[in-house]
Amino acid sequence: MADSQRLPTLFIPHGGGPCFFMEPMRGLPADTWDSTAAYLRGIDAALGVRPKAVLVISGHWEEARPTLNIAPSPPLLFDYYGFPDHTYRLQYPAPGAPALAAEVAALLNSAGFETGADSERGLDHGVFVPFLLIYPKADVPILQLSLQRDLDPAQHLAIGRALAPLRDQGVLIVGSGNSYHNLRQFFDPRGVTPSERFDAWLTATVTDPDPAARDRGLTAWDKAPHALDCHPRAEHLLPLMVAAGAAGMDRGQLAFHGHIAGKANSGYQFG
Repeated sequence: MADSQRLPTLFIPHGGGPCFFMEPMRGLPADTWDSTAAYLRGIDAALGVRPKAVLVISGHWEEARPTLNIAPSPPLLFDYYGFPDHTYRLQYPAPGAPALAAEVAALLNSAGFETGADSERGLDHGVFVPFLLIYPKADVPILQLSLQRDLDPAQHLAIGRALAPLRDQGVLIVGSGNSYHNLRQFFDPRGVTPSERFDAWLTATVTDPDPAARDRGLTAWDKAPHALDCHPRAEHLLPLMVAAGAAGMDRGQLAFHGHIAGKANSGYQFG
């Protein structure tokens, strides 16, 4: 960590559905999710400090305006379908963070973003599935922030910039998505090369030593090699924009690289 008082920001791959708590789907090897799970389990030790709270932006929540889950004890939203019965009985009773929600809303409002609040929606699987591995005791408060439905990368970078002061207050900002997300081509071997080329571009862009060049590249992500082959919609990539925006001048680094069904999938850390 570049500054002992400042937490990094993360973009993590959250896998597919409840993948870490079931056998892999037919056609996938038994160790399909092992490397991703090991990366997620190692985040706590790698950070070297326990955050006061986590602000997480998942690819599974879109609203017309940035919206905060203000529930003091958020339930879980099992927003996946057709999986084994036991995966609908997972529990993650992490406390919410209503006071942090008020602070986040103030930061976003000051940056020109009108915000919303939701006290009933549960934490979706882009949150509770990876955090069952990151903080398995559910002992770190979690606040979820939605994406903005327009899926504008520049807007999400700006949202991240507005949130940057939280890093100096013990808040870990986490974007939860996947660097590859094309479910229709998931089992298609023709998608391997496109995924490798896009992933290589993404890693080069995230790790660019010039933050301005990084942000320009991310803003125009859809012009990258095979971008739309890997992301027909941007929702699983935009959490990265929030993490990058909150990074400020901190250079990104590749924190994880693996393959699922032959498709490259990466995670990143800033700071």
